[in-house]
Amino acid sequence: MLLTRIKGPRDLDRLSPEQLNQLSAEIRSFLVDAVSKTGGHLGPNLGVVELTIALHRVFDSPKDKILFDTGHQAYVHKLLTGRQDFTHLRTKGGLSGYPSRAESEHDVIENSHASTVLGWADGIAKAHQVLGRQDHHVAAVIGDGALTGGMAWEALNNIAAAKDRPLVIVVNDNERSYGPTIGGLADHLATLRTTDGYERFLARGKEILERTPVVGKPLYESLHGAKKGLKDFIAPQGMFEDLGLKYIGPIDGHDVEALESALQRAKRFSGPVIVHCLTQKGRGYTPALEHEADRFHAVGVIHPDTGLPVQASAASWTSVFSDEMVKIGRERPDVVAITAAMLHPVGLNKFAEEFPDRIYDVGIAEQHGATSAAGLATAGVHPVFAVYATFLNRAFDQVLMDVALHKCGVTFVLDRAGVTGDDGASHNGMWDMSILQVVPGLRLAAPRDAEQLRAQLREAVEVKDAPTVVRFSKGVVGPAVPAVGKVGGMDLLRVPAPEVTRPDVLIVSVGAFAPMCLEVADLLDKQGISATVVDPRWVKPVDEALAPLAERHRVVVTVEDNGRTGGVGSAVSQALRDAGVDVPLRDFGIPQRFLDHAPRKEILAEVGLTAPDIARQVTGLVSKLDGRYDSEQAATVD
Repeated sequence: MLLTRIKGPRDLDRLSPEQLNQLSAEIRSFLVDAVSKTGGHLGPNLGVVELTIALHRVFDSPKDKILFDTGHQAYVHKLLTGRQDFTHLRTKGGLSGYPSRAESEHDVIENSHASTVLGWADGIAKAHQVLGRQDHHVAAVIGDGALTGGMAWEALNNIAAAKDRPLVIVVNDNERSYGPTIGGLADHLATLRTTDGYERFLARGKEILERTPVVGKPLYESLHGAKKGLKDFIAPQGMFEDLGLKYIGPIDGHDVEALESALQRAKRFSGPVIVHCLTQKGRGYTPALEHEADRFHAVGVIHPDTGLPVQASAASWTSVFSDEMVKIGRERPDVVAITAAMLHPVGLNKFAEEFPDRIYDVGIAEQHGATSAAGLATAGVHPVFAVYATFLNRAFDQVLMDVALHKCGVTFVLDRAGVTGDDGASHNGMWDMSILQVVPGLRLAAPRDAEQLRAQLREAVEVKDAPTVVRFSKGVVGPAVPAVGKVGGMDLLRVPAPEVTRPDVLIVSVGAFAPMCLEVADLLDKQGISATVVDPRWVKPVDEALAPLAERHRVVVTVEDNGRTGGVGSAVSQALRDAGVDVPLRDFGIPQRFLDHAPRKEILAEVGLTAPDIARQVTGLVSKLDGRYDSEQAATVD
């Protein structure tokens, strides 16, 4: 196999065109076989095989910087830079599903959020210029989906301003982000794809000129680099050049020779150049090509021949939200939905099918989505903006200054909240309950099970004068956790025996950690420690009934799937201080650090968020209090 002989990018230099085609086929076969066993981003990588090969043949990584936006398409890059053991992909100790500086000197941007690569490229190119590195190049790969993000256009505005600063922007145009790319830019790129007169003209010219001895190839290169007048006469790609960016394309993204030719010309240019490449997401794998929703953007463990899941999936948090949104939509014609290029991943596809005129896909533009939601609310409808928890970070200012300041009734639904695991540091949704604590008037719900998700989503869309947030975990929704009573707006999940006059511990259980908190209470009970378990349901603002309840206990413990700094535990502590309740509090949550990729269960164990770990620490805390009490009693007797 050719692939096993590739230990680094320069091993590609000696391959013939025929061998490059063979290598492309081997890479696709490898990806289908490997990713079907582990899960991961399959479709995006199948689409960039030839493009990645061409990039590494033209540019000299790591001296030259090859940058990938988001990193969904970096598996091929890993294979060509010496990383061919995909056995433990996205698991602890194995390869990351994204570029990783810890893995290779060829990786620059860690797993990231979309639309950022052009900002990175702009900064690196500026540094090369300042330091006089004229032989260093920068190539930034960005998808047409990521080009819908505002950050990309902010960077383009700066890049275009420096006519003498070399930078190659490779637009990987597969008409998709997760699903089909939408918006005005998508329409423009579609025009470039479908207006093929220029490419047909060049193809015919190439055929004739390549038969012309000596001068044929140089003439073809000159023709392919023709000035804007000729190109605009045949195809309307003027938008990029009007921005001050030289444009090459569209190029067949599966033709290594054509790609290399375009990239070489771009590399030789002394300023910024866009190379527009047309690729096919999922190329070479029929099940992916036939999967219209997202072309196998990301898959779990699947059968490689059929593409079908190896195990039937149980009901997920996302599916519960999806079904309830449709029911609410039928009852409330004023409810509309917003997604940021993730219709299927956040479960709004069913709502879109039934209410196509009430769904808005804003592209990868969370900031715009939040402000647009404020406008929708101001005009009399109730928007539900569904987004991954980690991606709401990008729209914090809009939540604060556009939605909350103007008292707009907007509901944000945060999928993949807490530890998600496999996708690594940037995709853990561990920040939302901290950063949203500072937003005046905002209400935040953390449902513990499917029934509560349905109920709290309905409660959220009833709020007309403030933002509301409903957040839930990734994956399978757990069993129902019934309440045994209520205190204020909170649900009691467990109470001590009636004869216990002052229970030892009040456990404040946040969201999906309810079953674990009940397990903690059981373990404490075996140690003779009595415990009450309460689910606040709405964790912001802190329920006024919590302080009096806490005062009736010796210790308060909070457990949340969020960073400890500024989270629910901090809010509860402040509420108790404000109420004059002097009870020791211990908060359990995610340590404030970037977590390496691993399955969620392993990460929770690593950071001590398991029932035995929590029960052991609480037992020690209670024992310490008992010791202090005994010492005080002895001192009194003396």
